[in-house]
Amino acid sequence: MDTLRIRNLHLQEYGAVWQAMRDFTASRDSATVDELWWVEHPPVFTLGLNGRECHVREVGDIPVVHCDRGGQVTYHGPGQVVVYALIDLRRRALGVRQLVDALELSVVDLLQSYGIEGSRRTEAPGVYVQGRKIASLGLRVRGGCSYHGLSLNVAMDLSPFDYIDPCGYPGMKVIDLRSLGVIVPVATLRRTLSQHLARRLGYPAPLYEE
Repeated sequence: MDTLRIRNLHLQEYGAVWQAMRDFTASRDSATVDELWWVEHPPVFTLGLNGRECHVREVGDIPVVHCDRGGQVTYHGPGQVVVYALIDLRRRALGVRQLVDALELSVVDLLQSYGIEGSRRTEAPGVYVQGRKIASLGLRVRGGCSYHGLSLNVAMDLSPFDYIDPCGYPGMKVIDLRSLGVIVPVATLRRTLSQHLARRLGYPAPLYEE
């Protein structure tokens, strides 16, 4: 199976998409096509399996969801694009580290296309620009198949990140593409990053379903 399907879920509540990912992963079989789900979420803080409440200092009326991805705490909101990677790792002979590399490097590729240098950190997964985090990662693997994925800050209100220790690191700063002078339609960004992801994961041209 050498197909990667791209689905655009538009704006949806985090909990509904999380449940859909789990259902998809639980019901898939050897003939199920791998998919990338693109989505934006209304404001929400999510804590991964290692998440500690001490890293959430203030939430106001923003909900907090404890979920089953790896990692600590992060924020999702409008103006941030999230891509969930629903991949049969065993079928593609990929390890978790290889999937993390592909996700991070695809963002580095995207940034490079806009003349921006992105970097990675071994001790803190994600992608950074000028020492500030622009993309976060969190994954779960069940039965050899992955779900959850990465979030990329495009043009968003970054202030809720001040209420948490992003990814469990006090004082970590965040940035978005708009702050770097990159103004690009989300549809264009989604297609470009999907192409980088497909290439990094070894697929031919992805199949888009809007």
